[in-house]
Amino acid sequence: QVQLVESGGGLVQAGGSLRLSCAASGSVSSINNMVWYRQAQGKQRELVATITRVGSTNYADSVKGRFTISRDNAKNTVYLQMNSLIPEDTAVYYCEQDVVPKGGRYSKDYWGQGTQVTVSS
Repeated sequence: QVQLVESGGGLVQAGGSLRLSCAASGSVSSINNMVWYRQAQGKQRELVATITRVGSTNYADSVKGRFTISRDNAKNTVYLQMNSLIPEDTAVYYCEQDVVPKGGRYSKDYWGQGTQVTVSS
């Protein structure tokens, strides 16, 4: 069994920064893509940033230049450094990891529990 645990959300003023973390634990052999999504109240979930196993990244246009995704493969952890936050960044942030379990041949997507980020104006 694999569990993802997110941390780092909170309340911050516009212009501030937060760093989110999402750690996988349990029966993990390797992890392919790691992804951050967010869902604002009343809106659909949107992809924020992706990082591949070898470190290639991709960002939503709305966060380019402000957010940075990174990963530590030794810790099975993905991070999202969020700078220059604006009220429109307010949402619940979810991580997703494409995990190959120990002894398994195929990967499976696992999700974190979500962490609230609130940016005040």
